[in-house]
Amino acid sequence: MGIIKALKLAFDYLKYDDDGNPTESYRAVNDVDLDIEEGEFIAILGHNGSGKSTLAKHINALLLPTEGTLWVDGTDTKQEPELWKLRKKAGMVFQNPDNQIIASVVEEDVGFGPENMGVPTEKIWKRVDESLKKTGMTAYRTHSPNRLSGGQKQRVAIAGVMAMRPKCIVLDEPTAMLDPVGRREVLDAVTELNRTEKVTVILITHYMEEVIRANRVYVMENGSIVLQGTPREVFSQVEKLKELRLDVPQVTLLGHELRKAGLDIPEGILTSDELKAALKSAMKDEKTGNLVLPDSGKGLAAPGAEDLSVQPGENGGRDDKPAMTLENVNYVYSEGTAFEVKALNDINLEIPNGQFIGIIGHTGSGKSTLIQHLNALIKPTSGVIRYKGEDIWAEKYNRKALRSEVGLAFQYPEYQLFESDVLSDVCFGPMNQGLSREEAEVEAKKALLQVGFKEKRFLRSPFELSGGQKKRAAIAGVLAMNPKILILDEPTAGLDPRGRDDILDQIALLHKERGITVILVSHSMEDIARYAERLIVMNEGKVVYDDTPEKVFTHYSELESMGLSAPQVTYILHDLKDSGLKVDTSAGTVEDARDEILRALTGTGAGDAALTGGGEK
Repeated sequence: MGIIKALKLAFDYLKYDDDGNPTESYRAVNDVDLDIEEGEFIAILGHNGSGKSTLAKHINALLLPTEGTLWVDGTDTKQEPELWKLRKKAGMVFQNPDNQIIASVVEEDVGFGPENMGVPTEKIWKRVDESLKKTGMTAYRTHSPNRLSGGQKQRVAIAGVMAMRPKCIVLDEPTAMLDPVGRREVLDAVTELNRTEKVTVILITHYMEEVIRANRVYVMENGSIVLQGTPREVFSQVEKLKELRLDVPQVTLLGHELRKAGLDIPEGILTSDELKAALKSAMKDEKTGNLVLPDSGKGLAAPGAEDLSVQPGENGGRDDKPAMTLENVNYVYSEGTAFEVKALNDINLEIPNGQFIGIIGHTGSGKSTLIQHLNALIKPTSGVIRYKGEDIWAEKYNRKALRSEVGLAFQYPEYQLFESDVLSDVCFGPMNQGLSREEAEVEAKKALLQVGFKEKRFLRSPFELSGGQKKRAAIAGVLAMNPKILILDEPTAGLDPRGRDDILDQIALLHKERGITVILVSHSMEDIARYAERLIVMNEGKVVYDDTPEKVFTHYSELESMGLSAPQVTYILHDLKDSGLKVDTSAGTVEDARDEILRALTGTGAGDAALTGGGEK
């Protein structure tokens, strides 16, 4: 028997009345069979609500089966009276780190698990040191977790589980709030544990490039496993995964798009090297074996035949006058104490009406602090912020009216959901603006439908929703107030790919039709490249780049040194260019990269392009 085995596993969530009697049930996991061997690296995929997190909580014995059986290291979870023994073997990292951080100092939190397991003191500190180093949090060991950013908290949570040295680690969207380098560091640490210490890893993620590390992949839909296999076997089924609201790595999708355009490229490409080899094979003359360009356009679909995205920045009512200006803005947390941190350092920005702006930066770079200044949630330590020419911190300025026009959806939707049902929660803002309940409901329902929220869930408690559904409800609460500036702090973290695209496409459409200013804070370079027309890069509280995404991403080496990256296709195009194919490397989306490769291969400005050997950058 493997370390994790499930047989006909099923679980029902129950809803109770005021007297504690069950009134209805919902089957979240249905007839699941699993057999995971010790030392495997398993990835579980599925759209929001597919049953992934519910299944994960069974592995950690946080939930017990309604039907069927789950064994952890040979023990039936329903038969083990002391469930803490199972949790020593199967540690879990949750999507929201606030759910599992309990100590007032980082190093004490990381040591909490080993201490409760009875590990000797000297070994506890050794484990704390190793876990903090592997997650890049050594410098914060004496800090309070409450003073850390969301991404930093997640690293602490992961370090705490690592320090317990479980046989199996279950990670439920562990990197959703991390910057690109932080994601890679955490996954590298988990992979190292898997390879060197044979710790079984079960990873739930919506970042498809992380799945390539896995031995096997399970795909869930409606509580059941509908696909399984190696990453190549699963990602070869691009259209099937799209039907399941999922995605594939950008290099896989690029290969798929080139195949659809007429190139003889196999499905399931997982790396840039594989794409290079496939292109070389597609360009090889069958008689001579030499690498040659295809006849100009012969057998290939015309580049640009398909546009898969909503294009932002095309509203005809653009007013380039600044809606908001920041002049020499500084902010210091805990000023004058031992915990003093300068979060913003001499920020000068102009934000025109109607622009779609992306903001990126490493975890702790000052992004969230900056945007909380824009609707007066935080007062600058020094400097001036003006909206429509008025100082928003002037004595008689109406900051309540400002917050109606400058809407902010927080990184964690739990911070702004509080009513008894979703509809009432979304109505709260419009009613505070003076609308009647009936008028507010009209705006609320419209906003909920705009973010893809199903009408049957309007009257559910917001606290019964999945993480992705909470995110949609929180964004709807801001949209319902019809803001002039819409600020979104990591709006797609934790959403499945279809949900991510649905929300961002809708935001882009609102931007285009209404001409509202959109400020998108994201760790997804792909989302920024697809939607933003202007990109602001933050580093250590300063603005270091402020330009178009195409120009900013040409500095990908400098971005990496800041804990960031460029879209995956940027690296692919640079790799192809280094191998001899004359491509423009500024493309930031799969569609643009496909068109650029086809342009080079069909000879339009490609000269004597031919692919040569060479390692991946």
